[in-house]
Amino acid sequence: MDISRKKPPYPITPALRQYLRAYDREALLPVAYADLRQFTGSFPLLDRAGKDTLWQTVFFEPQTLRELSQGLTEVYALLKTAGDLSFSEQLVADRIDYCEFGNSRPFRVRIVNQLNDNYDYFYVKQADASRLYGLELEHLLSPNSMNFLVSGDTLIEEHIVGIPGDDFIRKNLSQPHLNQVRLAKEFVKFNERCFVRLLGDMRAYNYVIAVTPDFENEQYRVKAIDFDQQSYEGRRAMYLPQFFKDNAAVVAMCARHLKPENVRQYQTEERALMARRARAERHRLRDLLAAMRRHELAPPEKVTQLKAELNRYHYTDAFDQCDSMGDIVRQNLWLMLGASGALRAAG
Repeated sequence: MDISRKKPPYPITPALRQYLRAYDREALLPVAYADLRQFTGSFPLLDRAGKDTLWQTVFFEPQTLRELSQGLTEVYALLKTAGDLSFSEQLVADRIDYCEFGNSRPFRVRIVNQLNDNYDYFYVKQADASRLYGLELEHLLSPNSMNFLVSGDTLIEEHIVGIPGDDFIRKNLSQPHLNQVRLAKEFVKFNERCFVRLLGDMRAYNYVIAVTPDFENEQYRVKAIDFDQQSYEGRRAMYLPQFFKDNAAVVAMCARHLKPENVRQYQTEERALMARRARAERHRLRDLLAAMRRHELAPPEKVTQLKAELNRYHYTDAFDQCDSMGDIVRQNLWLMLGASGALRAAG
């Protein structure tokens, strides 16, 4: 499938800014994205096998690095401990990586605790409205809590833990201990979550798989990590991970282990859970969709195409009344999650 590789960034509107402020997503940060662009050089970051990761480790002038390190530890404190700086003296930003190829051209910051050498990551990105809507919809409608902050045009994101999907498929999918039925069930649920809230481009490297030991086996959770393509593309298939070529091995596994009635059961289970979350967060979801519906998030031709394809899929003409991608997301939620009180409250 053809994906818009050069999706333009969309600015934060006053309505979206007000939403971020109202729900504690906005904060004054001591470091901005532009500050990290002042690096003076870089070298390729290789993985344990010596393969290029497509990330560059960047370096700075000594004085700039000292100032950045202090500011980045404060950012980490804001993200993790609501700004409690009492722990910051034991923290240091010991490495900063940069990826030129992502839409948001992210920086990845490694924070090390000098008392025990434990480390954690967070990301500094250019704030794009599409990504912010994607992060918020994930937070409200999925089982995954999203932790991020916005300051001006800078976005700070918490690291999402898991095995990258492409690595998992290549290295883990054929392992004898893998519970393929449980993984297949989770992929069906992930596929459904993406389609209900219209999150696109879930190729294998845009999600991770978290493995949790259970008392008898393992549980799996597929978690999106890239939200740039939230309700941007015009083709319905772009919002279904099952149609991407690099997910073919997982789709084949699902076909081997799940009967059609199993798939329908898991889809229904996931929609019921999403509807329950929507009811619990009905006021916040209403405010988010209100901002999103007034925001231009895709070219008009993509809006027109997606309206037509979803009309055909749902056997309806309800999408004809939609004027924006936000309208389409709201209508798709309504049709797939049911006319619950939460969705009536959402507009």
